Amino acid sequence: MTAKNKKIIYALLLIALGVFGYCFWLSVRPIDIVSVHHREHGFSSILVRNFPITDKDKIGWWLENKDMLKGKYDIPKPEKDGSFTITFWLFGEGYKETDGYDRLCFNDILPPLNCIDKDAVFSVSKSKNLGTIFITYDGKYQLQKNGDIVKFTEKFEFK
Repeated sequence: MTAKNKKIIYALLLIALGVFGYCFWLSVRPIDIVSVHHREHGFSSILVRNFPITDKDKIGWWLENKDMLKGKYDIPKPEKDGSFTITFWLFGEGYKETDGYDRLCFNDILPPLNCIDKDAVFSVSKSKNLGTIFITYDGKYQLQKNGDIVKFTEKFEFK
């Protein structure tokens, strides 16, 4: 093996270790709940930093932390029929002024800095008909009565 080939192998190994280390760091960093906002009709927003990346990790985090969220933040606040929706938003650059169009603004904070950029990373909803549904960037999942989590496969047929 030539010296040039050894250098290339060492460089590739160093890059691989760097990527592995970065991925490991992403998976172990703590999730930061910045703020919680309750809206009407069972809707709540949780502003977060460092939320898990994969669908599996997002759902797993919810299942492990839903009791903590209820105790500490009174989330969810279901309607009389038990339905609720919680959306997790990346806090990004923090609260901003309204742009008049696409920012999500909260009524429980006085303007002008009461809005965020809409960057939803996860949503949990529960209804009488569907039960608990998880919505991520990559799809929808349903919590089954036996505890299994099944991905929705949407199939439309037009006749």
